[in-house]
Amino acid sequence: MYEACPDCGQHYEPEVGFYWGAMYVSYGFSVGIVVLVGVLLYYLAHDPPVWVYVSTVAAAVLLLTPLLFRYARAVMLYFFGGVHYKPPR
Repeated sequence: MYEACPDCGQHYEPEVGFYWGAMYVSYGFSVGIVVLVGVLLYYLAHDPPVWVYVSTVAAAVLLLTPLLFRYARAVMLYFFGGVHYKPPR
């Protein structure tokens, strides 16, 4: 990850340890994925065995981990870092 934005110069880490809070945001995203996949399996697969729930949820979370990591950091930066994105016109 760059230290600063190459276009606008925005520093990506406002203070040391700033992104430790992103773990909580990522955890919230993971809980949402677990609930969504569980509900979808219940209704679409007609309540399969427990091992299907566990393996499907684990695979979904593992596959989405890179996205969760990036979006959790972006949410943390936007909500708590005082960054406001202004796209070019």
